Amino acid sequence: MKQTPEGPQPPFAIRDPEAFARNMARLAEEGGKALAAILGPREAGEAKRIFAAELAQAMKTLSHVAEKWVSDPQKAVEAQTALWRGYLELWTSTLQRMGGEAGEPAATPDKGDRRFADPAWEEHPAFNFLKEAYLLTTRWAENLVQSTEDIDEHTRHKALFYVKQIANALSPSNFVLTNPELLRETLESDGENLVRGMKLLAEDIKLGKGELKIRQTDPTGFEVGRNLAITPGKVVFENDLVQLIQYAPTTEQVFKLPFLMVPPWINKYYILDLTPEKSLFRWMVDQGHTVFTISWVNPDARLALKSFEDYMREGVLAAMDAVEQATGEHIVNVGGYCVGGTLLAVTLAWLAAKGQERAATATFLTTQVDFTHAGDLKVFVDEEQIRLVEEEMARQGYLEGSRMATAFNLLRSNDLIWPYVVNNYLRGRAPFPFDLLYWNADSTNMPAANHSFYLRSCYLENRLTTGRMVIGGETLELRKIRIPVYTLATREDHIAPAKSVFVGSKHFGGPIRFVVAGSGHIAGVVNPPEKRKYQYWTGPKPSGDFDKWMAKAKEHPGSWWPDWQAWIRRYNKTMVPARHPGDGKLKPIEDAPGRYVKMKC
Repeated sequence: MKQTPEGPQPPFAIRDPEAFARNMARLAEEGGKALAAILGPREAGEAKRIFAAELAQAMKTLSHVAEKWVSDPQKAVEAQTALWRGYLELWTSTLQRMGGEAGEPAATPDKGDRRFADPAWEEHPAFNFLKEAYLLTTRWAENLVQSTEDIDEHTRHKALFYVKQIANALSPSNFVLTNPELLRETLESDGENLVRGMKLLAEDIKLGKGELKIRQTDPTGFEVGRNLAITPGKVVFENDLVQLIQYAPTTEQVFKLPFLMVPPWINKYYILDLTPEKSLFRWMVDQGHTVFTISWVNPDARLALKSFEDYMREGVLAAMDAVEQATGEHIVNVGGYCVGGTLLAVTLAWLAAKGQERAATATFLTTQVDFTHAGDLKVFVDEEQIRLVEEEMARQGYLEGSRMATAFNLLRSNDLIWPYVVNNYLRGRAPFPFDLLYWNADSTNMPAANHSFYLRSCYLENRLTTGRMVIGGETLELRKIRIPVYTLATREDHIAPAKSVFVGSKHFGGPIRFVVAGSGHIAGVVNPPEKRKYQYWTGPKPSGDFDKWMAKAKEHPGSWWPDWQAWIRRYNKTMVPARHPGDGKLKPIEDAPGRYVKMKC
């Protein structure tokens, strides 16, 4: 107990009732501002009903599961009995703890679950009871979905995803009165944290024009071109879809074959050129590569009809032609990241079908070409949901970047949503500046025609690896891509699962080096050698089962970057004097990072 002038103070007690009352009045005032920020755009007809369709899908899916259990009373009673048995064990354990005995826990958090790190979750009987009751209930609900009979696997996958989202939202760690750390902080500050949090909430709702736009970092701490994306270079080519950046050399000699990167258009390219210490492009330049990268435009309604084929022709192929003009090299090394890699694979397969050679090697970073095991993103992809997205895109010509950003955040809501809700709006603390999360929030739109083709042809119908994708009059076959391929998967990837990347890599027709990096879709890729973080695994050409491949793979400490450099050197023996932007037929248009990457949604 804390000592006060009046004597010892019990834990979780109001310290100063008058100060607490004043802050509750201020909280109500700030809450009114938050409400006004919500209602204002709606009264003016400016608010958008975002995620209404997604909520309807969740209710429809969960209702379907509930109907299956209601239709079988015996199984429903058995399931309910199992839950009550768990509660009884928990109550017995709690009584033992209250009596000073060491009761056996009825449920324990998963390893790495940071929500229940405060000692009070274990030591205080009430909070321990809340924690274990929550874990028992959510695991019971997940098991209920898993054991539901007579539903298709897609419905089961969706239901399990929605149950997890509800469980994550209802965690006792997300509420002041049920989180000992939050309750302690609230009482010690006389509620000042809640006042600050409500003010931040009102600001974020106003910024989202009536919808909550959760800030994950301090947006004032970064600026593209000032402290992000500052590797020296020039924009040497542009059209409606792309700007092409050529980086300035840092070595006297460079590899004869230049390197062209195709980043995803769903996000901005500078994830590969964050701060100088984290920039893959700067590191590649220092290793002697003449590096070019595509910087995609942030599209609006004027580009609604730009198709997947347009992105191939006006994006990748146009960039290859521009690289040839800049360097005189018809053959280049190419790389693609995420969906940029999918587009690159399509382009290489199209070139192979035409009998054209334009690439010496291909590097694919967390790239899916087979979508059989595409993970939780498939929750959002079925005929009904795609049709709803297409209807929305038809109204404005594109899908807003915030929609995809939220979908990606939901894949890891316990890391990318709820910790920021707690930190920002309950603790009242503004988030720290973090370059990666600044980039994550710097979303891009997707033109309607392109995105519809991608969702249908890749996620829904998986046409590329089944020989059914037709682009530019050519039926594509990945096995015709016979150049050396370096494929990187990341072990904890929620967007391009490692198993999915592994299965897809089997379809290429040439020599394959398959590597698995530690961490996830971003941190596993952006892992400079100097940081000495994570690890990577190497093994034989991918075949058979992914888990068996991983069991036999060799683990290496640190970054995969030097492994890639050693691999690509085998196919690049000739060195030439360094090339500077503007040396060839293309003259600089403007300094890197250019205008396109700075366009906001």
